Amino acid sequence: MKKIYTYIAIVLLAVFASSCSTEDVNADKMIFKYNESAGIASLDPAYAKDQAMIWATSQLYNGLIQLDSNLNVQPCIAHSWDISTDGKTYTFYLRNDVYFHHSECFDGDTRKVIASDFVYSFNRILDDKVASPGRWIFNEVDYIDNSPAFSAPNDTTFVIKLKQPFSPFLSILGMPYCYVVPHEVVEHYGQDFRKHPIGTGPFKFQLWKENAKLVMRKNPDYFEYDENGTRLPYLDAVAVTFIIDKQTVFLEFIKGNLDFMNSLDASYKDELLTQTGQLRSKYQDRINISSQPYLNTEYLGFLMDNSIDSPTKDKRIRQALNYGFDRRKMMKYLRNNVGIPGCYGFIPKGLPGFDSTMVCYEYDPQKALSLLTEAGYPNGNGLPTIKLATTATYLDLCKYIQQQLSIIGINIDVDVNPPGALREQIAQSKSSWFRGSWIADYPDAENYLSLFYSKNFCPIGPNYTHYQNNDFDKLYVEAKAVTNDSVRMEMYKKMNRLIMDEAPVVVLYYDQILHFTHKNISGLQSNAMNSLNLKRVVKTKK
Repeated sequence: MKKIYTYIAIVLLAVFASSCSTEDVNADKMIFKYNESAGIASLDPAYAKDQAMIWATSQLYNGLIQLDSNLNVQPCIAHSWDISTDGKTYTFYLRNDVYFHHSECFDGDTRKVIASDFVYSFNRILDDKVASPGRWIFNEVDYIDNSPAFSAPNDTTFVIKLKQPFSPFLSILGMPYCYVVPHEVVEHYGQDFRKHPIGTGPFKFQLWKENAKLVMRKNPDYFEYDENGTRLPYLDAVAVTFIIDKQTVFLEFIKGNLDFMNSLDASYKDELLTQTGQLRSKYQDRINISSQPYLNTEYLGFLMDNSIDSPTKDKRIRQALNYGFDRRKMMKYLRNNVGIPGCYGFIPKGLPGFDSTMVCYEYDPQKALSLLTEAGYPNGNGLPTIKLATTATYLDLCKYIQQQLSIIGINIDVDVNPPGALREQIAQSKSSWFRGSWIADYPDAENYLSLFYSKNFCPIGPNYTHYQNNDFDKLYVEAKAVTNDSVRMEMYKKMNRLIMDEAPVVVLYYDQILHFTHKNISGLQSNAMNSLNLKRVVKTKK
């Protein structure tokens, strides 16, 4: 019996020593910690359709190009490229020092990335069996040449051929869908590649306990260096938790258990920020806040089909709704001035094509009343109640609009739906007025204007309002092929004006990125796409 107790004591001592040793080791490591309330469904870039998956896969993989903090296209695995004079052929020249992470599929070793890996990866996005939500970037816009679209003349040259010029194409290649993957690993794991990711990124996969924790460790063989010749990344690891409750996330951040917090939730916005959007004084010695425009337009969309039975078929009613509430007051009292009032069209601030001189719908109740009279509803008399479909997240904004519009005689019925149910209503064209938002897929205004091109009617494309205008369609098609940026921007602005005059949407606001970090975090980089670039992050001891 004495031997048994002695053995147990030795084992417990060993476990304790091991635990202390692990803690000591980790105490000297730079581990960046953040939370992802939305959860992560896959670590396969072919399915990186939301921010949670984009952030995670961006640490594990790379593509041909990357976007910098100003959304300019920069080299990545491709060190340079040529575009043919007709704008239809893109030739990329690859680095020869980029390697996939170690994998048992490489006998525990690495393998150099070659051009045929991009042929495989891009064709995989188009594969019906893969069913990638990103296949639209190559075939739904109808600009990929099928003879063949992708080719590799040699190991360091990758060629893409288009059916017609498409100016935003280069920036599209920065999307996670275009990250390179190794065919050996994908074919070995099949659908389980989602949880056995092998890429080329600054961090490599360590473990993923779904809905609990994701850990990615530093890739010691990463190919990028800083300006002093130091290999990136600086961090030793990235740890992601999946706490759903936003208030709990905030408390964990304040306690220092999280290094970074993205955006703002109603549950703690007034605790953290003043009415004018400034960090409250009690946190200023502990927390840094950074902000920049976010390529996200929040709006209310009207279904423009003639078949619908709604007074919003009348342009004057849609315009009256646009004039009838104060966006600036809404932003101040309901958003703590986080974001920009949506008075300048559909293209958000942060994109070329945004025009601050094009003031469309400032608050003007007298103008709204005049439009109601023109439409045959003086002071709103006889105007049927208009239903606005939304979700609980945006209920406060919609209630505010409802109250303001009631002052000029417009009665609004706010219909609150679960997010999935609202998406289904919109997809099936069953809602005459609905809340929507559009976050840029790539940094070009064409991505926003595509919501109003008649051939993109939902459910085939993103034209949820079923807006149709022949002049707009003509400009849209012409602009896609224009390679002169300044000429294209003027065309974008003209299309924006056409949209706002017809008023198929009520633009609420252009969103703003807010990043909160502790004082011991530096080097965090982002852009108006709200990317999470951790390659240059440094975490010092508090």
